Amino acid sequence: MKEKIELILKTLPNNPGVYQHLDKNGKVIYVGKAKNLRKRVASYFQKEHDNARTKLLVRQIEDIKTIVVETEFDALLLENNLIKKYQPKYNVMLKDDKSYPWICIKKERFPRLIYTRNVIKDGSEYFGPYANPKIAKILLNLFKEIYTFRTCNYDLSEHKIKEGKYKVCLEYHLGNCLGPCEEYQSEEDYMKMVANARDVLKGNFKEANSYLTEKMHEFAEKLEFEKAQNIKEKIELLDKYQAKSTVVHPSISNVDVYSIISDESYAYVNFFNIVNGAIIRSHTTEIKKKLDETDAEILEEAIIELRERFPSMVREIYLPFEVDFEIPNVKITVPLIGDKKRIVELSERNAKYYRIEKLKQTKIVDPDRHTNRIMAQMKTDLRMPVEPRHIEGFDNSNIQGTNPVSACVVFKNGKPSKKDYRIFNVKTVEGPDDFATMEEVIYRRYKRLLEEEEELPQLIVIDGGKGQLGAALKSLDKLGLRGQISIIGIAKRLEEIFFPGDSIPLYLDKSSETLKILQHIRNESHRFGITRHRNRRSKNSFNSELEGIQGIGPQTIKELLKHYKSVKRIKESDKKELEEVVGVHRASLIWDYFNKG
Repeated sequence: MKEKIELILKTLPNNPGVYQHLDKNGKVIYVGKAKNLRKRVASYFQKEHDNARTKLLVRQIEDIKTIVVETEFDALLLENNLIKKYQPKYNVMLKDDKSYPWICIKKERFPRLIYTRNVIKDGSEYFGPYANPKIAKILLNLFKEIYTFRTCNYDLSEHKIKEGKYKVCLEYHLGNCLGPCEEYQSEEDYMKMVANARDVLKGNFKEANSYLTEKMHEFAEKLEFEKAQNIKEKIELLDKYQAKSTVVHPSISNVDVYSIISDESYAYVNFFNIVNGAIIRSHTTEIKKKLDETDAEILEEAIIELRERFPSMVREIYLPFEVDFEIPNVKITVPLIGDKKRIVELSERNAKYYRIEKLKQTKIVDPDRHTNRIMAQMKTDLRMPVEPRHIEGFDNSNIQGTNPVSACVVFKNGKPSKKDYRIFNVKTVEGPDDFATMEEVIYRRYKRLLEEEEELPQLIVIDGGKGQLGAALKSLDKLGLRGQISIIGIAKRLEEIFFPGDSIPLYLDKSSETLKILQHIRNESHRFGITRHRNRRSKNSFNSELEGIQGIGPQTIKELLKHYKSVKRIKESDKKELEEVVGVHRASLIWDYFNKG
């Protein structure tokens, strides 16, 4: 360890705070938070790291700066700000920093409601931001349908209206505005509409519904049924929009929900804002992992960033698991049962669906990244020292011990490499002995690769359980390859994955991409082996029937099958045609054999 680093570590405080790792040029390459600065920073230099990027980071650290704060939450906020400022190479960052749309209630007499991406601190009210711009536009269109907000940008100050500065425009004559510019609509009545729209923007539909219902009854009492019907249609529009909000439960109100789904390379964080029992905002973001960050660490970072991006005044947050920090005046809950638990699960499903869509897009536009991610995931899932870029799968095929063959399929970067497939006719095994067959074939395959100095696979997949795996291991031991090639067995019934020396199998999630590739390898080796076994059995059955004819040798059998393609056609052929193919004498022998009875 460098002397300068040793000295810094000795003098670090045991307080919460933020630390910055700097390289030889004084550039910040990593920012982190800690409950205890001395313990956390020292841990980088006192243990061997499994993650290659963490090792690389530690080798580049030439200086360390720290900032002590009062609480862990302060450390989180400061860390978030420093990451944005320096954009360090080894920190995770939320990818999309674009500006999101807002709905603005302008600070003016007879306020307008407008769609904007720019927040200006002029006293106006801003609602959002909306992760999906369509939602903001749908709301504005809804307001246009049920209210009569002005769209002009006139200064409707009291004295200008009194002086008669303005005249009603086409919007008034179309019924889209009630003409406040000529005092046809009072400010009190206009502000009731604004208050209603504000409630809807906050997710509270009750007040808006009450206001419109009251208006409808007023018109009905005055026998203005056409206007009453018009208001009724507006109530139906509001109800229809409200129904589109995902209703959770009336008891769940003013809550934010966060969840996370991750793989080896990326994490996906979903955020719900729930008001009055309905989800009024949902947003999912993708985060690229830089070091060996845990889900809890990434979720903590994401919560701070998302609360800043989507300002929230809620007093409670639901999370899928405990996190090691507190937010002032906010209760953090990890629901275990009931509606609260279900809403966290719904958030997780949204994160999963977002991940699936992203993976589908990546597979199309960036297939290399897709392959790299899957290989990294397989390496982790199967406890391998390297990524399984080259995999070979084996399956044995025989029926009642006849014509036994073993198939070897080859996968490169997770895809079949059919030109490299091989079939082995079993030579030393008598009868249906699956274990002995596997032992023979594995030995022959890798003995030949070693002799020819060909590339060895990183992973061997055996179709079968502990017995087949043990037989294959015997051959690897004979060849001195134990430990050089990872090997697993996959049993069909429960998709159990067996490892050498481990009696307890691994069970992967049914949706796991690792399991899907292993199943593909197993199914492909089975298909290839069965196809070749049938061909061999069929060919042998042809030969055995023709070989039973006295006086007919291998060359004649070859000529017959070449001409007729099948024994059936030979049987159905007339004698004259047979004579043209194999001559009079042999034709007579064949004809008599098939037509003797």
